[in-house]
Amino acid sequence: EHIMDQAVFCQSENPRGEYTQNYDEDEMFHVDLDKKESVFRLKDFTDYTSFDAQGALGIMSTCYYNLNILRTSWNISAGENVAPEVMVYPEDPVQLGEPNTLICLMNSFFPPIINVTWLKNGKRVVDGVGETDYFPTKDQSFRKFHYLTFVPDEKDEYACSVEHYGLEKSPVVKLWSADVPSPPSEAAQTVVCALGLAVGIIGIIAGIVLIFKGMRQNRDFRRGVN
Repeated sequence: EHIMDQAVFCQSENPRGEYTQNYDEDEMFHVDLDKKESVFRLKDFTDYTSFDAQGALGIMSTCYYNLNILRTSWNISAGENVAPEVMVYPEDPVQLGEPNTLICLMNSFFPPIINVTWLKNGKRVVDGVGETDYFPTKDQSFRKFHYLTFVPDEKDEYACSVEHYGLEKSPVVKLWSADVPSPPSEAAQTVVCALGLAVGIIGIIAGIVLIFKGMRQNRDFRRGVN
């Protein structure tokens, strides 16, 4: 079973709202409300489908109108703030000196208002960053991804700093650094070599003992036969 749906939200704070169409919870496209155009997640989608952004803009206008009525004419309290679950991980297996992308995932939060800052060794990074839209989930919460392109170095420490209304202590900071095993020290290599040599000598001695034991058993057997 596959599900195609459209997701719409509007609110009084930035971002003012969002319109997306999704397939099995993966975004196919969203409408850029400022540029008033449809933006497909994959360019290949435009080969077999299209969407007139004016339809989404009309839906958003209705959403803003209804929101204003609810705020001014009805005694409706704001929704409960739900803090995001935050994870930081690399897109590809880490190799020092090889370009990669760090991903900061914020999941299961509400409302869809969140501020994210990337840090490298404690300093803010603005180059090589990117982000997705807010992805709605079945439980009426949202998830969002932020990206940072980087070249791993064992001396560097990266952090994804997240601010949200639901966090008791804001911002929450998730750290990441390249976890590359250190080469063994010379002392450790010497110990390993010594152990290997000792095991080899023990194996040789055991082999010689078994050979002599076999020769003795064979000699005793011949004497018994004679």
